[in-house]
Amino acid sequence: MLDIRFIRENTALVKEALQNRNSTIDIDALLQLENSRRGLQQQADELRSRRNIISEEIGMMKRLQLKPDYNTDMVKDKTAEVNEIAEALKEAEDKLKSVEEKIASVTMIIPNIPHATVPVGKDETCNVEMRKWGEPRLFDFQPLNHWDIARALDIIDFDRAAKIAGARFAIMKGYGARLERALMNFMLDHNGARGYKEVLPPILVNRESMTGTGQLPKFAEELFRIADPEFYLVPTAEVPVTNIHAGEILKEDELPIYYTAYTPCFRREAGSYGKDTRGLIRQHQFNKVELVKFVKPEHSYDELEGLTADAEDILRQLGLPYRVMLLCTGDIGFSASKTYDIEVWLPGQTRYREISSCSNFEDFQARRAKIRFKRTDKKGTEFVHTLNGSGLAIGRTVAAIIENYQQKDGSITIPQVLRTYMGADVIK
Repeated sequence: MLDIRFIRENTALVKEALQNRNSTIDIDALLQLENSRRGLQQQADELRSRRNIISEEIGMMKRLQLKPDYNTDMVKDKTAEVNEIAEALKEAEDKLKSVEEKIASVTMIIPNIPHATVPVGKDETCNVEMRKWGEPRLFDFQPLNHWDIARALDIIDFDRAAKIAGARFAIMKGYGARLERALMNFMLDHNGARGYKEVLPPILVNRESMTGTGQLPKFAEELFRIADPEFYLVPTAEVPVTNIHAGEILKEDELPIYYTAYTPCFRREAGSYGKDTRGLIRQHQFNKVELVKFVKPEHSYDELEGLTADAEDILRQLGLPYRVMLLCTGDIGFSASKTYDIEVWLPGQTRYREISSCSNFEDFQARRAKIRFKRTDKKGTEFVHTLNGSGLAIGRTVAAIIENYQQKDGSITIPQVLRTYMGADVIK
């Protein structure tokens, strides 16, 4: 969330940023509301001050009631004036509350300001390739899509999953289930060795948590919601893990804090009708290992590079070719100030597909979730900077392994680093 004071003092910058993000939010209308709020706040403060002064005068008069100069009529007049002020104050406070709610409803849907290094562009076609790793394998046969291979090996069952739950679900079977579990354990172990503390958070969260990380109110249509009592199924471990420190003031020497977490994730995929209807790329339920950081503001962009490198290293150890894309202003996520997408090569589709998104949110989420820290040698507090990235999306990693390690006889070779976890070298 952007501070209204920042918007007021940097109006041109905010307008340009929103234009570059393809946003149509009317900042001038918001600032008119803010001017009204300030006027109503001043009016309410003045009425409150006047009421307090007169109340003190009445109290003083009543203390003098045994003295000859005590004036009953004057007390009555002052009391009537206090009552009139109270009515005017209530009216001003009601108007103030209404305006504040309108301001909040707008500021909660204003996206973050992109960092100066983010390229300006309308959509994903303007993203910039930063680097590649690994050469796509040259096959001496026609490579298949992961869903065809999985069906032949009976390791993923999409049809029975559809019978149980509907489209965009999968049942992992046998070595398919074991591969999913092996990847989860490998990723958590990898991240732990890099200094991330493992946590296992709730996958049902409240409205405040979803609001803190920016999923609500803007993306309500993407979320699975339980009505009574109200809970939301997490779309990513970013939500519960970032909110671990919601409402807290951390000590400077506690930072940086690194967490890693495995959770099932749930997304409605609203608006994706007809996209990636086959396979593991776009599911309503999927597993993911997440990386989350809480850092001091001056270190957050170095921390973003480190976070991205940590996610990349998983793909390198798995021997999966990938590229890193710097997202442009028209493709970057709502809460992010800068994002790198890591895209893995899928030979069955002859294209790169996103497998991780690593973002710096600066203080955008921390302001919403009220996560601050206190420097040892300074008064007051500051908002931390939060970062997160997929390390990695497990279903998409399964798809990438199946397609990149498929063999001519229909089997799948297991990457070396997973063989101990799998207890097998080949799926056949």
